[in-house]
Amino acid sequence: MISITEWQKIGVGTTGFGVFFILFGILLYFDSVLLAFGNLLFLTGLLFIIGLRKTFSFFFQRHKLKGTSFFLGGVVIVLLRWPFLGMVLETYGFLSLFKGFFPVIFGFLGNASNIPFLSALFRRLQGTRSMV
Repeated sequence: MISITEWQKIGVGTTGFGVFFILFGILLYFDSVLLAFGNLLFLTGLLFIIGLRKTFSFFFQRHKLKGTSFFLGGVVIVLLRWPFLGMVLETYGFLSLFKGFFPVIFGFLGNASNIPFLSALFRRLQGTRSMV
């Protein structure tokens, strides 16, 4: 059984609020204050969930430096009140950083959903790549 600490619970809530503020900021035509607040909450929640050392080692691996620079550069650009450009950079960095997780996520969604069309779509998106 996996033990979840209180800090991790706080981190999940903080990350959820961060995603909410980012989506709400996008819906309100790239409101820079909401996007900046959402980015800060998202990154803080990530730190609480997996810890400072693991977060640092994830973002600053040699093969992930390009994605990290785009993601964190996008956060800085959003904080400097250029929300559209910052979100474009963040999106590219996010996709670059987490591209290895997408087949696993699509495989899980394909197995979890009982809707025939969605299951087939998620299994197709999963492809043949694996995390290992």
